[in-house]
Amino acid sequence: MKFFIDTANLDQIREANELGILDGVTTNPSLMAKEGIKGEQAIFQHYKTICELVDGDVSAEVISTDYKGILDEAQKLADIHPNIVVKVPMIKDGVKAIKWLSENGIKTNCTLVFSAGQAILCAKAGATYVSPFIGRIDDSGWDGVQLIEQVKHIYTVQGFETKVLAASIRNPNHIIRCAEAGADVCTCPLDSIMGLLKHPLTDIGLAKFLEDAKKTV
Repeated sequence: MKFFIDTANLDQIREANELGILDGVTTNPSLMAKEGIKGEQAIFQHYKTICELVDGDVSAEVISTDYKGILDEAQKLADIHPNIVVKVPMIKDGVKAIKWLSENGIKTNCTLVFSAGQAILCAKAGATYVSPFIGRIDDSGWDGVQLIEQVKHIYTVQGFETKVLAASIRNPNHIIRCAEAGADVCTCPLDSIMGLLKHPLTDIGLAKFLEDAKKTV
């Protein structure tokens, strides 16, 4: 399973990359706004900087919701860097746009997916990635990881090549469960990634080793 970091913060991207486990980055308009990045030129430059930091796919999201607008934005985003993957919303015109983009060599990430039916349409249209939002599904009282399992099973049975990218990760346990469910990619906040490092027995064991090491000096 690949690890993507879900942020537009350059320091967090660098920290995850320095850990040696980072495979890519996902962003969205909310994350850009959180970093104070405004205006098309500034946003495009920020995407370029991210692509230069990370050797892997970088998802950049369109904000248009009509077919022509999505295609126009997508082509501009794809021109920024070869690693750009265009995030397109799961709407009717979005599916149509994904079909055209996939046929014309532009990688896509179908976002805001909440059902297996939506995931099937993504794959039929040729999306590179499908992004089920498991945390938001959990918030509605259902189990988001079950959707990852269902979509992965359907894709395997049907031979779809679209990669299952688990999104809206809330904690380290989400990452572990998505790995068990067969997710191809997990995109996570930095704190969820770093949370995988932690275990109280590791801390206790290390403290004991260091204490005993002093006795050998």
